Amino acid sequence: MRLPLATLALIVTTAAAQAEMAPRDGWSVTPTDKSYDQLIADVKTAAKANKMGVVTQAGPTGAAKARGITIPGNRVIGLFNNAYAVDILNLSTAAMIEAPVRVYVTENTDGTATLSYKLPSTVFAPYVPEAGANLATLAGELDTIFAAIADEATQ
Repeated sequence: MRLPLATLALIVTTAAAQAEMAPRDGWSVTPTDKSYDQLIADVKTAAKANKMGVVTQAGPTGAAKARGITIPGNRVIGLFNNAYAVDILNLSTAAMIEAPVRVYVTENTDGTATLSYKLPSTVFAPYVPEAGANLATLAGELDTIFAAIADEATQ
């Protein structure tokens, strides 16, 4: 009984890991013809060109490989700028839990990659009632910057 259940769990896990990003409310999802590695490099270049720093990076792909498990490339890259951090912190201490804003590079089954991220206005929306309209304005500015980063990285 254990073997069939373990096999089923592996199939379900593999199918979930292979699922490609789909459009969803409050997100930007852009499939590309680029490879996973190229899209990661282009995101970093575009972030720098738009005055956003790469603050964090994480992904399960390398650790899974070290365990003998092959999964598609997955990398979460946190992008932010200290000027925005200070401005947001002055409006809402709680809102800073959302910084850096993350972009997500995923490898598709055909070898291409997709760039996805929650819109900063979506990310910071729960804090606007507390922080006020200025936070919504800053989040809107970040929407514009992240759209520029995505456009440049995915071209």
